[in-house]
Amino acid sequence: MSESLTVSSRGQITLPADIRKRMGIVAGGVVILEEREDEVVLRPAPGLEIEIYSDVDIVRWNVEDHLEEAERMNILKKFEGKT
Repeated sequence: MSESLTVSSRGQITLPADIRKRMGIVAGGVVILEEREDEVVLRPAPGLEIEIYSDVDIVRWNVEDHLEEAERMNILKKFEGKT
């Protein structure tokens, strides 16, 4: 499929709605621009759904995991500084 798009004075293009829908690109979504020899390729960036856990959730999990405090501290030490 080929389509002509106009580049604005700010370097912006508008992707047609049917293409955005088909490719799963939503407002605020991220696309990857890839430059190949004499081409520019746009593709949707893979996304991972992020869940935000509350302090209440974390406290509940700590109670439910039944770890001894020493064991919990050993686990936490292993992960300190790892991101």
